[in-house]
Amino acid sequence: MALTINTNIASLLAQQNISSSNAMLKISVQRLSSGHRVNSSADDAAGLARADQLRSQSRMIQAAMRNVNDGVSAMEISDKAAEQVTNIITRMGELAASAAQGTLDSNTRTFFKDEYDKLINEIDRIAGTTEFGGFKLLNGSISSLTMFIGFKNSVDNQLSVSLVALTSAGATGNVGLSLAAGALSSVTGALNALDAISVALNRVNSARAVYGATTNRLNVALQNLQVTFTNFQAAESRVRDADFASETATFTKNQIMVQAGISVLAQANTLPQSALQLLR
Repeated sequence: MALTINTNIASLLAQQNISSSNAMLKISVQRLSSGHRVNSSADDAAGLARADQLRSQSRMIQAAMRNVNDGVSAMEISDKAAEQVTNIITRMGELAASAAQGTLDSNTRTFFKDEYDKLINEIDRIAGTTEFGGFKLLNGSISSLTMFIGFKNSVDNQLSVSLVALTSAGATGNVGLSLAAGALSSVTGALNALDAISVALNRVNSARAVYGATTNRLNVALQNLQVTFTNFQAAESRVRDADFASETATFTKNQIMVQAGISVLAQANTLPQSALQLLR
């Protein structure tokens, strides 16, 4: 190689290698400081797109889990209210059985009748005030409640629950419990009330069975969403996150390469001084 002064080829090569080593060191520092292997599309365009898609779906799964929990809350509220209605109807059955006694005079029968009628009003009050998210659950104003429990627009990601009116007289399109005030005015009315109470109890029990079954189904759906969320997070991590063991080794190598390059550059910068030996 010719001995030149104006152009130090060795120094230029050393500077070029130092620049490359510095660029690699910068990438290692960025990955170690952020914890991500992919920090921009330049790092891995396809990987970043996949990781962002998985992150977006994970966020939607989290929203779906909140939806499921809301659905469980709605079913539990409905069930507890229906439980109180069951207790009231049971008490009404006691009153009807007592009022069916033929030895009662009109004044004594009135005592049973008044409590019976007030309990019917209480059933209607409970049905009218039991709500979740602004929806009345027991008064028959809505026939079903649809919950979104997934992250895609498909039927399989929705769950519809039929709601039963637990009011005394029912609502439009819903027969209710068919319990009438004033039924205990006579022995015949009390006996007929016993039949109506039996039907009402069956109706409430059927509604509670739906609430319980739906709650169990929602809990299973929630567990599945939790597993799916964990798997999606793991999939995103495998694409996006940095392997610290590997990145630390790479960082150490790049750091040594930069230091070695600087040392070599210092030596290369002294090569033109060899020309001075020819001038002596």
